[in-house]
Amino acid sequence: MSPIIGGALVDYYGGKIVMACGVTLWSMATFLTPWAAETSLRALLAMRVLLGVAEGVALPSMNNMILRWFPQTERSGAVGIAMAGFQLGNAIGLLIAPIIMSQAGVFGPFVIFGLFGFLWVLVWLFATSSTPDRHPQISRYELKYIMKSQKLPMPDIKEPEKSRMIPPFRKLLSKMPTWALISANAMHSWGYFVILSWMPIYFNTIYHVNLREAAWFSALPWVMMAVLGYVAGAGSDMLIRNGTSVTSTRKIMQSIGFVGPGVALLGLNMARNPFVASAWLTAAVGLNSFSHSGFLVNLQEIAPQYAGVLHGMSNTGGTLAAIIGTVGAGFFVEQMGSFRGFLMLTSLLYFISAIFWDIFATGERINFNGAG
Repeated sequence: MSPIIGGALVDYYGGKIVMACGVTLWSMATFLTPWAAETSLRALLAMRVLLGVAEGVALPSMNNMILRWFPQTERSGAVGIAMAGFQLGNAIGLLIAPIIMSQAGVFGPFVIFGLFGFLWVLVWLFATSSTPDRHPQISRYELKYIMKSQKLPMPDIKEPEKSRMIPPFRKLLSKMPTWALISANAMHSWGYFVILSWMPIYFNTIYHVNLREAAWFSALPWVMMAVLGYVAGAGSDMLIRNGTSVTSTRKIMQSIGFVGPGVALLGLNMARNPFVASAWLTAAVGLNSFSHSGFLVNLQEIAPQYAGVLHGMSNTGGTLAAIIGTVGAGFFVEQMGSFRGFLMLTSLLYFISAIFWDIFATGERINFNGAG
């Protein structure tokens, strides 16, 4: 539930402080995990809960900062770069953690990653500001460029609406574009976590290949998401600069992000050997990243003053969908006796979600404060 609270805090206080607090808390939780593990099970679970709660503010903070720092024609690329860091961090962490463990023991990665988190916070606090006009080193040229390029007038950029700490949830939920965002995040998370959680078991059951011991599975899906996510962001910005409407651009990118993985999962289902199957799997994960230039950027566009809490609401829906999908896959396979049926179900959900998005999504700003 922390993304909703974190999103509201981001909209009220700005991304710099909320992000710094979040990273500090999750770095502390990571650093203290070895101590907690040796103390008691309750202490260990408490550190894991703190980690998850603190991480919930990260993406709303990112969206808030990008909204205020980047013109609309550059936001997709900015999100692509930021999410590439997210994906590459996973890839690097998965690859170097065993090396650190071999040299420093099983607790080594927790201590080292936690310390790097504290170091990152120090750099973040001195190097960033929530809005461009508050940055001590920004040039007048860059500030003027950002102000001129922003779709909103500068007062809205400088001071997010602070008249109410509690967002108008009823108004937000009364608009179909909000539900388009929530459903898109839910489907994105469902497919993403089902693939990464269950594919090792699928490959082991169908092809007798142990993906957990395959280096490419630890890194390649993340790298593909990073690369294709940036490609999608650059392509999205180019479409907008060349005159394509924001609404059409978001629908194109999100359609690729849903129809692409849906088709890839059908290909995976029909694959006859592990090499072809792995290619389809990599394609499914990689094409999923086109969603970053769909719903993930769209959060900033339909309600800039509520971008954080909208992200939190959609992210909570995504997290719940990921839990249901990951756990439900086990029950489905147990009852049906086959993974293929669940892959077909996930593929069908991708196609339905693409249709729902294309009908109800918009790139225009929505008035959530007026009547109706």
